[in-house]
Amino acid sequence: MTIGITAATRLAFSRRGLLAGAGGLGLAAAAGPAAARQATPYALEDFFARDGVRSVALSPSGERIAIIRETWTGGQRRAVLDTLDAADLTRPPLRAPIGDVDCEAMEWASDDRLLVWVAVKTRSSLDRSSARSLIASGGDEIVSRRVISIDPDTGGAVVLFGGDQRRMRTTHNLGVTADLLHDDPEHVLMIAPTAARGIAALYKVNVLTGRAEEFERGDFDTVGWKTRNGVPVLRYDINDAGNTFEIMARAVGERQWTLVRRVPIFEAPEFAFVSMTDRDDVILVSARLDGEDVQSVRELNLRTREYGSPMTSREGADVAGGLTDDRGVYLGAAYWNDRLEYDFAEAGLAPHHRAMNRFFDDSCNVRLDDVDRARNRFIAYVSGPQEPGAWYLYDRGARSFVNLAPRTALSAERLARTEAVDVTTRDGATIRAYLTAPPGGAPGPLVVMPHGGPEVRDVFGWDRTVQVLAAQGWWVVQPNFRGSGGYGRAFAGEGWGRWGERMQEDVEDTVAQVVRERGLDGDRVGIMGISYGGYAALMGAVRRPDLYKAAIGVCGVYDLPEMLSFARRDDPTPRNEIYNYWVKRIGDPGANHDALDAASPRQRAEAVRCPVMLVHGVDDPVVPVFQSRRMKDALQAAGQVNVDYAEIPNSGHADWEDEVEQALLQRYVALLRRAFA
Repeated sequence: MTIGITAATRLAFSRRGLLAGAGGLGLAAAAGPAAARQATPYALEDFFARDGVRSVALSPSGERIAIIRETWTGGQRRAVLDTLDAADLTRPPLRAPIGDVDCEAMEWASDDRLLVWVAVKTRSSLDRSSARSLIASGGDEIVSRRVISIDPDTGGAVVLFGGDQRRMRTTHNLGVTADLLHDDPEHVLMIAPTAARGIAALYKVNVLTGRAEEFERGDFDTVGWKTRNGVPVLRYDINDAGNTFEIMARAVGERQWTLVRRVPIFEAPEFAFVSMTDRDDVILVSARLDGEDVQSVRELNLRTREYGSPMTSREGADVAGGLTDDRGVYLGAAYWNDRLEYDFAEAGLAPHHRAMNRFFDDSCNVRLDDVDRARNRFIAYVSGPQEPGAWYLYDRGARSFVNLAPRTALSAERLARTEAVDVTTRDGATIRAYLTAPPGGAPGPLVVMPHGGPEVRDVFGWDRTVQVLAAQGWWVVQPNFRGSGGYGRAFAGEGWGRWGERMQEDVEDTVAQVVRERGLDGDRVGIMGISYGGYAALMGAVRRPDLYKAAIGVCGVYDLPEMLSFARRDDPTPRNEIYNYWVKRIGDPGANHDALDAASPRQRAEAVRCPVMLVHGVDDPVVPVFQSRRMKDALQAAGQVNVDYAEIPNSGHADWEDEVEQALLQRYVALLRRAFA
């Protein structure tokens, strides 16, 4: 299944609003009156409370619900599996222990068997007793991923591939599933390296015994497959430089794989598998063809390699993915406006999704995670600016919408409100931004957070960093500047070759408008971001030393010619897809070298006047850590002594764990507090 807020007594939404908006669906919900809004914010550590729910899944028949809960006592983690009767949620659940492992995901292999994806971490002798020691020190960490198959009735469990002791010792990731084979309740298809040569292969794995048998072997560069009823029809290979997917197709009955699409890693969403169809040779994919502005769901004929016309398309909005049932039947396409929306292939589903949204006064994102085969029961994951996340059971037959499990204990009444605003730029364009007011809404300092990518976008949703900053009494704004993704190719193209210029101007215009319209303190403005957002933060400090009183860059790009050189390092040929991708978006270092230097914060470090913090993962495969190291050196060489610097060992592109994120946020807050004093 592709593409909950809290306990009913804490719902800030009225039952009357639900019934009026449900179009006669007559849902029943135990929602009390909204509590009076409290302005008391949470402390920073409250946002990192460990106890909570990790995953919820509905069985294919819709008769059972599985919930993984995690508790911490004295530093010891305890994960358990609860299985509920979907028709009678008052019955005590069946409980099975899982243990001290990180449960990352869960799915039903059949109505009688659950698969749980777990990660087990082992560390070197490095003292990790505090997050600060983790940030300051190095050391090795090994993460092993496995899939556990559990019988929820007895609690009995086996580890898939568990009988192969050599593989269990030498292979860190045995958690990649290609096909759950719902017509074969005893087996799943999984991807793992062969024991002898390490080549990726498909294995048919017995979920009752854990035993695996090789099914099909890939080439040396194969990384994955998509299958139809257990038969591989798409294969994903990666080129020698490791920067481009070569997607191969093979129609049912064919023996040879042929190239159907070559996609740079950074453009991977430009082509994505969505679902099978009822025709052997036709699948559904999301793709943007030459000359098209938006990405759409369409057919792809595996035999002729021809694409069909868009099945669903929206002007100015790229499709965000497909919605399928447990058998891979296509139910609709997902889109982001401000919130998550669906264009349903089954029209009868639309009024039910509208009813779910209206239950929350259209203030949350209602993501359909599971749909039973009868289309009677749904698991919806609900999240929003004031909702950290909770899972709900929607039952058409019972006409009910029940809160199953909140992800955290955070209450909406103590969280900050977010609203969407339209910003008029200096050249007359209009962009969307999301403005979050601190609890109580009193005017004060402002933090602007440009997103990463840059060809992604912010949405009206839950953002822990935003909430932490707002809890300090600060306003936060997130602009979708020109160059952002999700709005179509034309909007993204408005930022190509305009790094350090138009894209920065849109951020500045957003700040100016919200300061003016909301009466905020324009003398206390900070800027922070991750990846491209880190670049925008430091470039903002270069361009507008009069505006920004602090800049925080995380895993940022700070020297554009050096970044382009890094992209070309492993493949100097003209076919280097990653290099060509970035040249198109940033600029040609041969023809535009002076302009790229001028748009590089490292080359203009002497212009920075505000305090700066730089953070980078040592093993970042996207933006090399030397970008931050050299930015720090340039700032210090220019006489900037107020530079806080942190490298995160054993981490990549801002992918660190909560204990590290919490320690970093404490430093961000301390820096901003000093700057705003």
